Amino acid sequence: MQYAHLGRSGVKVSRLCLGTMNFGPETSEADSFAIMDRALELGINFFDTADVYGWRVGEGWTEQIVGRWFAQGGGRREKVVLATKVFGRMGEWPNQSRLSALHIRRACEDSLRRLQTDCIDLYQMHHVDRQTPWEEIWQAMEQLVREGKILYVGSSNFAGWHLAQAQEMARSRHFLGLVSEQSLYNLTERTIELEVIPACAAYGIGLIPWSPLGGGLLAGALEPTTVGRRADENLKKAIEKYRPKLEAYDALCAQLGERPADVALAWLLHQKAVTAPIIGPRTMEQLNGTMRVLSLTLNQDTLKRLDDIFPAQAGLRQKPMPGDHSQTCHALRAWCGHRRSRGPVPHSIPRAWEQQSGPSSSCGPVPHL
Repeated sequence: MQYAHLGRSGVKVSRLCLGTMNFGPETSEADSFAIMDRALELGINFFDTADVYGWRVGEGWTEQIVGRWFAQGGGRREKVVLATKVFGRMGEWPNQSRLSALHIRRACEDSLRRLQTDCIDLYQMHHVDRQTPWEEIWQAMEQLVREGKILYVGSSNFAGWHLAQAQEMARSRHFLGLVSEQSLYNLTERTIELEVIPACAAYGIGLIPWSPLGGGLLAGALEPTTVGRRADENLKKAIEKYRPKLEAYDALCAQLGERPADVALAWLLHQKAVTAPIIGPRTMEQLNGTMRVLSLTLNQDTLKRLDDIFPAQAGLRQKPMPGDHSQTCHALRAWCGHRRSRGPVPHSIPRAWEQQSGPSSSCGPVPHL
């Protein structure tokens, strides 16, 4: 197994992250236990779950399964870097979802109880909450860190601007802030290359791609089947939409002598920004089969052919004019104006402005702070 630092933090995680979303709804508890045991044998030390997984409102079914597995002892909890999430609806009352300080605290306590542990290593915001100010969110997270209930904070499904907002506010509070971001990222979905990945690189945030196989599209979806995800009607519609690309992709994989799923995961591992893609095996066979990707090297010609089949976002193919950062500048200017009305603006904002636009940018001078 290979390991990498989680963003700019000192903690090391396996280059593959074990996703547990199938545990309960798709995979029995006994099989889930066996998969987690096997993951440790393979050197996978990074496990990801969420309070909503299991999809029974308020139950945290999947977290309970992971917690009962930890309770068996044998060093299981000590070996795992445990990640879970907060945001989703956990009840019918108004404060049982999102990222208010009230819900963050209660949700954390509930996750700790279900997971049968005294500390969550990586506590992730499952989605951005536009209705809660960052001052409140960070105050709640800081308190959980002080109490030893969480160690690191991560995000999921954030836009690049949300990452910048979060980090600048954390910096102004002398807090570590985010160390990771979970995003939808695979060969068929590369939107985050425009803004999220540059933001992650600028702020030292590790990238944890979810749905690395595109919901099954990149796992040999053209092969006929009547079982599993590839038999799903929605996937069949997506296959028809992407059929020419998938035919070219499968042909390339055949030339390489590799399974399409392995090539898709290997491509992610070749992306500099990626810390660890999330794999979500339903069966032991799927978990064991995934290990091939760790020794699969894609040469530059293969990477180029993959780019030709699944092109990068159009914006990445256009070299910006010097000083052309108007979108970023307008966003920074608007936020600075908003912050001035609420108190001092973090000193890092002028530095970010200069780095983005330069002293003679068409966006204008650094706003007065």
